[in-house]
Amino acid sequence: DISYTEESGYPPLEIKQFSGQKSNALSIRGDVSSQFISALMMVGPTFPNGLTLTLEGKIGSRPYIEMTASLMELFGVKCDLSDRQINIPSGPYHSVEFTVESDWSGASYWFAFAALANEAEIMLPRLSQTSLQGDSAIMDIMVSLGVQSTMEGSLMKLTKIRNAKSISWDFTHCPDLAQTVAVVCAAKGIEGNFTGLESLRIKETDRIAALQNELRKIGADLMENDHAWKLIPSAGLPAKAQFNTYKDHRMAMALAPLATLMEVEIENPAVVRKSYPMFWKDMEGMGWGMSETAK
Repeated sequence: DISYTEESGYPPLEIKQFSGQKSNALSIRGDVSSQFISALMMVGPTFPNGLTLTLEGKIGSRPYIEMTASLMELFGVKCDLSDRQINIPSGPYHSVEFTVESDWSGASYWFAFAALANEAEIMLPRLSQTSLQGDSAIMDIMVSLGVQSTMEGSLMKLTKIRNAKSISWDFTHCPDLAQTVAVVCAAKGIEGNFTGLESLRIKETDRIAALQNELRKIGADLMENDHAWKLIPSAGLPAKAQFNTYKDHRMAMALAPLATLMEVEIENPAVVRKSYPMFWKDMEGMGWGMSETAK
């Protein structure tokens, strides 16, 4: 029983005590965000009758749904996944020892730094080449953009290789990588042909419109034609550009690697706190000079 205490559709909310399970089946769109699906999956075992989820329409970010199921099983609850249905039994979670892997989404920006630098050797900790995270696809994508990743002990080493002249990629299952890849392509003169970007319109901002606006500042563009996008790269970067972040952490971090090639000013840099609060400190640690301009 949930009600809005002020404006309908917005917090603050009043959530009353659970009064008992009224249904054990729900339908949910599969193309909005896998986070909604994961949230329902994780709470499902706590319901007396478990939960069955039916996914409607196109299913995006499926690796994250599968990752959720895999981790739930590790903690004692085995979900039954089919193409469009997830059956979650009622049952207790059990504590186990678990080491949290580094975030592949955050790691992707360091691949971008390596791609845009003249020379690079970057070591990243706590990453696995067999990761369940959908954004581990950045390893394969970046081979075309000029970055090779290899394991040296417990560290992943990023080094430079020759890049391709163009790339085609379907981002349906890794949409959070699209901004980073688009910026690298734009700066390196690599033509991009992308699909699976539809969910970017309903993220922290309309990321497609935001990318189009900001890429034009460096002479590039992202053109849409019937659910497909063509990245037209820049013919030459300006010496300096000021970028808007649209209150979106990924816009800020996707544009930051341009600092390898030009002077960059990022508006509202604090947005990175959502997913990578130490991002600017890590950039400083790599040798970039930072200064805060007056607002």
